[in-house]
Amino acid sequence: MLGQDAVHDMIPYFYTDQYDLGMELSGYPPLMKDAQMVIRGDVDAREFIAFWVQGRRVVGGMNVNVWDVNETVQELIRSGRDVDLDALTDAQAPLDGLATA
Repeated sequence: MLGQDAVHDMIPYFYTDQYDLGMELSGYPPLMKDAQMVIRGDVDAREFIAFWVQGRRVVGGMNVNVWDVNETVQELIRSGRDVDLDALTDAQAPLDGLATA
């Protein structure tokens, strides 16, 4: 508007707390509906991150009772880069740096 560069890179986001269950969802619903879902963590323990992946690109992520990862999940989505799916599902692998060039 003032001749300055602007970046619009907001990712749709939603959160909810339901008793002992907290969830944060980030992503693009139109892309997520046909994407493959992969899980990182323990679903039975209700501590996991679900990722929606198209090809090798993360288009959505939902952390369930896993905290302080939403910004990293959004960075994976925002990067638009391919990810190593084995590392993405490995709860021991750090989320930072999973996107490849």
